[in-house]
Amino acid sequence: MKKKILIVDDEPNIVMSLEYTFKKQDFEVYIARDGSEALEILKTQTPDVILLDIMMPNVDGYQTLSYIKSDKNLKDIKVVFLTAKNKASDIEKGLNLGADKYLTKPFSVKKIVSEIMELVA
Repeated sequence: MKKKILIVDDEPNIVMSLEYTFKKQDFEVYIARDGSEALEILKTQTPDVILLDIMMPNVDGYQTLSYIKSDKNLKDIKVVFLTAKNKASDIEKGLNLGADKYLTKPFSVKKIVSEIMELVA
């Protein structure tokens, strides 16, 4: 059975690159441009992992993660922040909210694939 990933990011080039990469890794890929779109997708799909940006319009990554972790049906989904916010305080906040990993932009596609594969193994 294919693994499912939800990519939540408002930067089209990043989304295209990650979508292509994970489809090549035989993932079923879902895309959301912000947290509210992600939460809509989560009403009908349960991905194995969510790759989540923090700085997005409408509902940001922190709010999205808080909602996911407070929902008994979603709380066990692996969540990886992928963001330009790279201060120690940002990383600490993300991990304290329940992110499984915290990766920063710019990023290596190879590193992201490795981190995601480790989580869904």
